[in-house]
Amino acid sequence: MKKIEYFTVLPGEPAPLEKSVFRTVRFNEIDPMGIMWHGHYASFIEDARVALGNEWGIGYQDFYDHNIVIPVRKFHVDYLASLTYPSTYEIRARLFYSEAARLNYDFTILDSNQNVMARGYSVQLMVDKNNNLLFEWPKFTQQFLASWRAGTLKK
Repeated sequence: MKKIEYFTVLPGEPAPLEKSVFRTVRFNEIDPMGIMWHGHYASFIEDARVALGNEWGIGYQDFYDHNIVIPVRKFHVDYLASLTYPSTYEIRARLFYSEAARLNYDFTILDSNQNVMARGYSVQLMVDKNNNLLFEWPKFTQQFLASWRAGTLKK
């Protein structure tokens, strides 16, 4: 099966940033059929987005500390196979570079054998404390963006 690409890397743009988190399906997350209930996927994907953002200083708290919130504008999941109790899985998030004031993430959920169980994407916008949409990245992110563009980003 051909992998779906939700976002593209344009010529001259830096590669996406990537972060994985690992989880185990808990008993309280399965439905009566013994599979993970689809509604839980959003929180697992959020775990990977949070880990990636925090690693680079562009997490929810970083934005909030600068009076900016980053609401989800789009969220899409393609469910390909079921996760079952008590399987372990990986949630891999990738953040794609954008000049626009938005966070474009794709994600892949893999089982312990690296089989793709689900994949999808989310788009988050940036708004100020008065709920005004931002069209440029905030000042506190400028060094991060410049380093990412230049390929010199360091943790």
